[in-house]
Amino acid sequence: MKIADQFGFNERQVDRIISMAWEDRTTFEAIEYQFGLSEKQVIKFMQEQMHPRNWRKWRARVQGRKTKHAKLKNAEVGRFRSSMQRQITGNRISKKKY
Repeated sequence: MKIADQFGFNERQVDRIISMAWEDRTTFEAIEYQFGLSEKQVIKFMQEQMHPRNWRKWRARVQGRKTKHAKLKNAEVGRFRSSMQRQITGNRISKKKY
């Protein structure tokens, strides 16, 4: 059973998890806090959702990256705030204007 089906994520949540996983400064702990997915589950989720070539690129990018782990993160990096963050409330994206 796929992770998205197992957790009952809708399309918007799936897109948000993927974008958070691609962001360098968004930690796996932040994804776990918002969506309940551990690091291993995020890796499996990304593998299920992405084309194999893109998944390999993502995996190479995040593997060993200190900013993806809260305990390894350098204190100088600080907290990252996405330009969309002010519009997101409790995992719901309010009316976005494109």
